[in-house]
Amino acid sequence: MVTSEFKLPDVGEGLTEAEIVEWHVAVGDVIKVNDPVCDIETAKSVVELPSPYAGVVQELLVEVGTEVQVGTPIIRIGDSVEASAPSPEASAPSAPSVEPASAASGVETNTVAPDDDKPLNLVGYGAREETAVRRSRSMSAPVAAAGSGVLAKPTARKAARDRGIDLSGVTPARADGVITTADLDSAGFDTGSFAPQEPGSTSGGGERREPIKGLRKQMGQAMVDSAFTLPHVTIWTTIDVTRTSELVAGLQANRDFAEVRVSPLLVVAKATLLAMRRTPIINSWWDEAAQEIVFKEYVNLGIAAATPRGLQVPNVKGADRMSLVELGAAINELTDTARTGKTPPADQTGGTFTITNIGPFGIDGGAPIINPGESAILSVGAIKRQPWIVGTGDDERIEPRDVCTLALSFDHRHIDGEAGSRFLADVAKIVADPSTALLF
Repeated sequence: MVTSEFKLPDVGEGLTEAEIVEWHVAVGDVIKVNDPVCDIETAKSVVELPSPYAGVVQELLVEVGTEVQVGTPIIRIGDSVEASAPSPEASAPSAPSVEPASAASGVETNTVAPDDDKPLNLVGYGAREETAVRRSRSMSAPVAAAGSGVLAKPTARKAARDRGIDLSGVTPARADGVITTADLDSAGFDTGSFAPQEPGSTSGGGERREPIKGLRKQMGQAMVDSAFTLPHVTIWTTIDVTRTSELVAGLQANRDFAEVRVSPLLVVAKATLLAMRRTPIINSWWDEAAQEIVFKEYVNLGIAAATPRGLQVPNVKGADRMSLVELGAAINELTDTARTGKTPPADQTGGTFTITNIGPFGIDGGAPIINPGESAILSVGAIKRQPWIVGTGDDERIEPRDVCTLALSFDHRHIDGEAGSRFLADVAKIVADPSTALLF
């Protein structure tokens, strides 16, 4: 019987460790080369790992939620179903052997041997017609800690680990003896926001701790580096954006935008790109090491997106060369992917300017921190219906209008107040009256 261990690869990001987020296979599964076996979270993104081997899953060597170093074996794959039971001396978690109904003898193994000296190519590894079926099965597959005899779903095991719950003291409700998060709830353990109350505590609540790692750790360090190395200056303006609201409504009914979700953010993004033509220094970067200002002759427009795993800033490459329809589609695709936490590292690097849209949270405005490697960031606040003075002279009156605050933070080492103000004024002018875009 031939077995192979798949070691955590270098995914080409220059990182040395990653966390196992989710297993897509269970012990006993028959897999092919390039079938996805698990998701890992690095400091930059969540990445799906394909198997370099074909065969039968013998053992899952790492639990969900465990952080491991590159080169650590994470899964064992063999060439027979009979050998799928983990060895007694195994010290890592594994799932009980399952005899798959479709398992066939003579499964091809070691079809592709990975080169441990090279990063694993994660792009374009073929069709995965069985992925949905396998993922569905793996989500319900129990995982047993070695020697413990306790079976639990991965979600229940993670909840127990995070909250210090001993699973051996939990009685499963299911006939197969698998513990679920519902069993933790019924046993009086809180699987929500708080951990069990510490002994001696007199407060009514508890505490919950989360390790600082992965994407959140990288984001935190990047913000510290930016905040304390760049002299930030923030300016803002509040404007009547009723005409943009009307334009958005018209675009939503336009057949050219049938496949694009149109929002005011798209108009702000286009206005930003047009305003840069008059103030190109906004799209530059202070190279401290070389003592040079680097003017970018392209715009990779970053759109900050809040995800369950922290802030991500994917960017639209070459946004300045796109039509409005193309820009809208690109922003939709990037933000949809970012919300799943699976933005590829390539989409998070090389940004030249960022827009952060805090309006959906009901916030009027703020002073955002500049994304590392850039020199400015634009904040878009909530659009609210407010009384506004319109008209002039005898025609001056108060009307309800759509109002929004735009704020620009910039690196004051090379972008002075005049340049920053001119750029923000141009963006505001276009958003207030989109027809003025014809002048740029």
